[in-house]
Amino acid sequence: MLLTDLEKKINSELATKIKKTEIKHNQLYIEIDKDDLIEVTLFIKSNKNTKFRQLIDITVVDYPEETQRFKVVYLFLSHEFNHRIILSYFISENEVISSLTSIFPAANWMEREVFDMYGVNFKDHPDLRRILTDYGFEGHPLRKDFPLTGHSEVRYSEDKKKVINEPVKLEQNYRNFDYESPWEGTKYISEQTKSNDKKN
Repeated sequence: MLLTDLEKKINSELATKIKKTEIKHNQLYIEIDKDDLIEVTLFIKSNKNTKFRQLIDITVVDYPEETQRFKVVYLFLSHEFNHRIILSYFISENEVISSLTSIFPAANWMEREVFDMYGVNFKDHPDLRRILTDYGFEGHPLRKDFPLTGHSEVRYSEDKKKVINEPVKLEQNYRNFDYESPWEGTKYISEQTKSNDKKN
C-alpha cells in the first residue's frame, strides 16, 4: 500500500477523529485529539490495511509559552507495509492522558520516561513512577524552564564519609583575561620572540 493510499484510508475510516494529516520525509503525520488516542491506536494496529504493530517511541515537545504546553508524540511502525506514522496531540500542563500499556505493553517504560522527564501523567498505567532520575529528585529535566544546572547535586563528602545531596552552588571566581589573540601569543611570549629575533 502506498503512503498516499494509507493517508486516504485513515482519513476515510477515522474522519471525525483526525484533525490533520500530512506526508513528510516519507512518513505519515497525524494530529488527533487526546480523547481519541485509544480508538485511533486500536484502528491503526488491528486494521488489515494498516497493521502498525510496533510502537517505536513516545516523547513530548515542550512549548512553555503556549496554553497547551505539551505536544505528545507517538511513533508507530508497520513491518508488513514498511510505513511509519507519527501520531500527535496537544495537552495542557496538568492534563492526565490515556496509557497505551493495554494495547502496547512496551509503552510501560516509555510512558514512565515521559512522566519522569516532562511530568506528564498517564491514567491506568500499571506502575507510574520515575525511571531515569534518582530518589527524591525535584522537577522534570527536559522541560524548557528546568535550570541547566539542576536544583541539587549529589557528591561524596569526605567529612561525612558518605554521598550527600545538596543545593547547587555555582562559584564564579575572579579571572583576568588579557583578550590577546591566541595566534599571536601573550605579551611576554611576543616580547621574548622579538628580543630573540634582534639577537639573531
